[in-house]
Amino acid sequence: MQEFIRSNFFDIKNKIISNNLENIIKNNITDQRVSSIFKISDISSLNYFRENSFLFLENNITLPKKYVTNIVLVTNNNDLFENKKYENIVLVKDLNHVFNIIVNYIFNHDDSLDYFDEFDLINNSYISKNSKIHKTSKISNNCVIGKGVEIGKNCIIKNNVVIKNSILKDNIVICDNSSIGTTGFGFDLKKRGSSNLNPQIGIVIIDDNVHIGSSCTIDRGKIDITSIGKNSMIDNLVHVAHNVIIGQNVCIAAQTGISGSVVIGNNVTIGGKAGFAGHIKIGDNVVVAARSGVTKNIKENSVVAGFPAIDMKEWKKNLIRNRKNGH
Repeated sequence: MQEFIRSNFFDIKNKIISNNLENIIKNNITDQRVSSIFKISDISSLNYFRENSFLFLENNITLPKKYVTNIVLVTNNNDLFENKKYENIVLVKDLNHVFNIIVNYIFNHDDSLDYFDEFDLINNSYISKNSKIHKTSKISNNCVIGKGVEIGKNCIIKNNVVIKNSILKDNIVICDNSSIGTTGFGFDLKKRGSSNLNPQIGIVIIDDNVHIGSSCTIDRGKIDITSIGKNSMIDNLVHVAHNVIIGQNVCIAAQTGISGSVVIGNNVTIGGKAGFAGHIKIGDNVVVAARSGVTKNIKENSVVAGFPAIDMKEWKKNLIRNRKNGH
């Protein structure tokens, strides 16, 4: 995973002492076993362990040997809590609710009332004083470039673009009315509403020579990143949800929607109005036909179509068979 400094984008409001969590989440704790005392100011994921952080786990899994010591596990899984291997672990009632409390307590983010950014008005656009834009890049009219944003060489940002919580490398074009680094759609189905949204404290990383069309939205990662690989092309009106990883040389046609945590390989071509269910993997060199609904993993070098998307040849056979039967 590509690393980033979270505090460049999200100011730290408070740190939590590892053995003092009950004062923050109060009666949400069921049990705890914390043997090390240290200050916590970050959140880890299974993809990237960070020093002095919390790691939220729902499933009973075995963590790798490279697991960092200065981490407090937070779980709602009794079996995981009973594993004596983990010296710093807290058992809670509602993992999703506790995640929200802790992250909102530690960080300022742009879905909290106390979030603040300071801007300069430059050539009809608002540019954060805490952003870095290379002098060879062009920012057009009515754009907003937020805190921590880095824009590399020879980039073209067209009119009415919002970029926040993002790192853009070189030779990138972002067309009019697109929003990059927006809030991902993270919530609990049992507790809906804006006050129960999961805080999103990851970022977007866009690699060299990427083109993003008009009126696209690319959500930042929940904890880590949403990323778009080199030489990829995204058409107008495409939505990329949080934690999506798009490989190199990917071409995505208009009105496609990609749900959270989808991983798309290299050299993939996606037709217009395609939809992707969350948490699936698309292999290298895949072609997805227009208006397909992809609901499961697709192996590399496949050509798929239909809903649910299946092998193109099989889809055509089914189509002919249905027509013969009067459907």
